Amino acid sequence: MTSVAAAIRAALLAGDPRAKVMAARGVTRDWRLGRLEFVFDCEMPDRPARPERPELLAPGRMPKRGKGGSLRGRIALWHALAHIEFVAIDLALDMAGRFGAEMGSDFVSDFLKVAADEAMHFAILQRHLATLGAAYGDLPAHDGLWEAAHLTRHDVAARLAVVPMVLEARGLDVTPPTIERVRAAGDAAGVRILERILDDEIVHVRFGTKHFAAVAQARGEAMDDLWKMLVIRHFTGAVKPPFNDSARLACGLSREMYHAVAMLD
Repeated sequence: MTSVAAAIRAALLAGDPRAKVMAARGVTRDWRLGRLEFVFDCEMPDRPARPERPELLAPGRMPKRGKGGSLRGRIALWHALAHIEFVAIDLALDMAGRFGAEMGSDFVSDFLKVAADEAMHFAILQRHLATLGAAYGDLPAHDGLWEAAHLTRHDVAARLAVVPMVLEARGLDVTPPTIERVRAAGDAAGVRILERILDDEIVHVRFGTKHFAAVAQARGEAMDDLWKMLVIRHFTGAVKPPFNDSARLACGLSREMYHAVAMLD
């Protein structure tokens, strides 16, 4: 029987977007059906495979998007969203493969589900881009998301604190106003896609919070204090309002937690 670590590593090393989507779905299905052994007999790569396109740039070098209502602006929006979901496949796979031996089978199950969800999100965003006459890879994309994973590769608590509980939680804040802009543009299909992604991301952030709480308890530390310390130490960006308080609370993130690290006026 193949080890779950080997299957996850193979998915991380699939560079072609379609191959990565299929690999993420496949490893999740095989794990759920008991076809993979809970064995961690290989290391995860420092960096997952990437397609030749899009060109990856530092966030500060990204070109400005066109106006939101223009075709160029709409393509830029959906391309950026597709890239976020593509990288999120690898973030979830790496979480399960890098920390699964330490955290246990439930942890692996949760983050493989996240990987499969992100693969589905990427696939439907690709299809939506195609309706605009564009494809993933047509525009440059930034590499900041994987940098956050790389900086927290040494500690599951740091990874959980930064990736699901800061970066993914930010999606809970920005997606509702994006939905309204897309709705105002008359893009009903785009609204349905974003609403589905928002519902799934609430589940994903909740997974992160749940497992972070378990780590904090095992270490004998207060969850809020540990999270604040790790975010200050390991997150290179800024936690900024506005916040979607209700969605964050549904994920186990109290207002007091994120206001303790936020840049407020």
